[in-house]
Amino acid sequence: MKSMRVIVQVVTLVASAAVPSAAQSAGQQHVYATPSTLKWGPGPDSLPAGAQAAVIDGDPTQAGMFVIRLKFPNGYTVPPHWHPTDENVVVLQGTMRIGMGDKVDEKTAVQLPVGSFIKLPKEMHHYAIAAGESIVQVHGMGPFAITYVNKIDDPRTKASTTPR
Repeated sequence: MKSMRVIVQVVTLVASAAVPSAAQSAGQQHVYATPSTLKWGPGPDSLPAGAQAAVIDGDPTQAGMFVIRLKFPNGYTVPPHWHPTDENVVVLQGTMRIGMGDKVDEKTAVQLPVGSFIKLPKEMHHYAIAAGESIVQVHGMGPFAITYVNKIDDPRTKASTTPR
């Protein structure tokens, strides 16, 4: 009886290995990233100068799932803004201070150390402040867009001579 179960298990394993997964049959590949393989570049023009970005998976400017990392210098602030889709953030390095509302208020911002996660529902007004050099991983459904509460805070509308 025991040998029959072993034979059934082996046959099941062999049969399942012969059938390609949906990802394999669709021509998709696995994705992995290590700190040394990330290609950091300037942050998107929708963020104040000084941020760096690395796309891990997907295209945040298109419809569909995406994963990006953002690196901020100490004290970097993203003024109050909102997104048309949910934003999911994991703190990988440093500490991020996240607050809700239309004005930056460091006293009410929540401190999120390494390992923290926050989900910011679509259209929720919020801001972020980096405490120490910080890296966050953001994932969600694209297109990922940012709308500033105060248009004057939007770096895309500011005339700037500073290269990104």
